[in-house]
Amino acid sequence: MDCQEVLEFLHQQVKDEKNEGKIASYIPELKKVNPKNFGVHFRSVDDKTFSAGDAEKKFSIQSIAKVASLSMAIELVGGQLWERVDVEPSGNAFNSLLQLENENGIPRNPLINSGAIVICDVLISELANPKEEFLKFLSSITGYEVNFDPTIAASEKEEGYRNFALTNYLKSFGNIDNDVEIVLDFYFSLCSIKLSCAELSNLFLYLANDGVHPKSKKQVISKSNTRRINAIMSTCGFYDEAGEFAYRVGLPGKSGVGGGILAIHPGKYAIAIYSPRLNPKGNSYRGMKFLERFTSKTESSIF
Repeated sequence: MDCQEVLEFLHQQVKDEKNEGKIASYIPELKKVNPKNFGVHFRSVDDKTFSAGDAEKKFSIQSIAKVASLSMAIELVGGQLWERVDVEPSGNAFNSLLQLENENGIPRNPLINSGAIVICDVLISELANPKEEFLKFLSSITGYEVNFDPTIAASEKEEGYRNFALTNYLKSFGNIDNDVEIVLDFYFSLCSIKLSCAELSNLFLYLANDGVHPKSKKQVISKSNTRRINAIMSTCGFYDEAGEFAYRVGLPGKSGVGGGILAIHPGKYAIAIYSPRLNPKGNSYRGMKFLERFTSKTESSIF
């Protein structure tokens, strides 16, 4: 069975089963999506592509964008970044306030909300026009224009009470240098980006190829930083379900509450899945099932 057949077979198999879980209704715009949406796209480092279902349907990538902001920040400031954010699994929900109190305002990792907010603060300090330069960074990788969705960003802000609390709390510990409103405007904007599974797998293919995007030949980040980011995704990419994902799927990855999942097989491929109903941990219910079966069927776990 070739990769296209595997994708189509598993997509249909998962689609035929009960789609449990709930859409992330706490962000008003996300409630409007069709809960039946389900797509997958596979892209190899040697430019082979395969897809099934709604692979071309755009969706809000939400926290998956944190991998891109981390990539940009680590190239700009290097090891100084780890003075402000740690690299440990959180063991708590993605928007938890609990650990900041005990750990003096240092977020556990850059992929939970508090850590990603610190990353946004770093980029604001380092860049003259952070929002524009971030989009230019993404577009230079993909070869096509990437934009924020202002409607989704406004919806995020409308119900962003906990993120305001997190940012003000970080500020009280001296771990936010810029104005809270400016930092959160950037954070809500990056979470609002809409991409399809095909576009998402293309964007992050550099993480499967030692930091070089195979199509553009652009060195997006260094080889060593690529390995660091893949390691962080392996341990922290799925909040308090990261261990379960590593055990069942066996790939570095990152989820978003919009229903997307990105997974990377270093040296081989990037794969993106979209299905908006989430399990109790905030990860795509169908996406998790599909990826577990995909790596089992193709024997492509990294472990």
